[in-house]
Amino acid sequence: MPLDAPAEPGALEAEHSSRDVRQRWFLSLPSILIIFFFAAGPLSVMLLYSFLTPGNYSGVKWEFSTDAWSSILMQRDIFDDTLQWADAHLSIFWRSLSLSMITTALTLIFGLPTAWFISTRPPGRRELWLFLMTVPSWTNLLVRTIAVQEMIRAEGVINNVLVFVGIVDEPVQMMFTNFAIGLGMTYVYLPLMVLPIYAAVEKLDKRLLEACYDLYASRWQAFYRVILPLVKPGIIAGSILVFVPCLGAYVVPRVLGGGKNLMFGNLIELQFGAGRNWPLGASLSFTLMVIVMVALIFYIRVTSQERKDG
Repeated sequence: MPLDAPAEPGALEAEHSSRDVRQRWFLSLPSILIIFFFAAGPLSVMLLYSFLTPGNYSGVKWEFSTDAWSSILMQRDIFDDTLQWADAHLSIFWRSLSLSMITTALTLIFGLPTAWFISTRPPGRRELWLFLMTVPSWTNLLVRTIAVQEMIRAEGVINNVLVFVGIVDEPVQMMFTNFAIGLGMTYVYLPLMVLPIYAAVEKLDKRLLEACYDLYASRWQAFYRVILPLVKPGIIAGSILVFVPCLGAYVVPRVLGGGKNLMFGNLIELQFGAGRNWPLGASLSFTLMVIVMVALIFYIRVTSQERKDG
């Protein structure tokens, strides 16, 4: 082909596409470096620590070992060195999963009617209700947790009212129980459930409800067959937003659980603190991350299937 011959259209398009890709990579390079050094870097260190031996007083010894990963579910007997189930870890895992699921269910029970109520208000008042819903989130998490503590402690508001009315003769022990932890997490994470559901309900075409009633559908049938399928993406998003932080909650179980009702986050902190077992803490951290990733993958699969179905 002559040197001065014009290039083929396909070649020009490929060259332009290649130049565009290089430019995009160049522009995204700063963010990639930040992600690598401040996210992938520390995670790599944690992964390395999980395969080392605990130090005598803290830290690690540079000796390869898989004991940290096996210690997540198993432990050695102090007398005959036989392997047995790590009952303490399993109970903490079960408490974390059960309380996270209960909290997700409670926030859904309270959050769905709340989101529906806000979305059905006149346009000028919706912002006020959303403002009131999000105001507690502006406060520090520790302050909100202590506020719940003041409500349910032995000399708190709830017990004083119960004793004054005569329902109970003496204060009910609610602090340092699973009930206190579940109540605190429900209060703290309720806005995370309300906001996604509100966004889904606000997009709902209310004329569909009028069509349901014109076809003699009951309120329950309209809710189950029309409202619930249309707001399902918001429910799933809110459930993930509540379930994931509940699994790694630290402040609420620490304050309302009193240090004896540990959850996943408290167990990890214990290994890096008083337990002085950094490899076990690192392996527990990765176990928690895997659980969170499974929940996020489930959310992505469900939402992608919703898009395919229209």
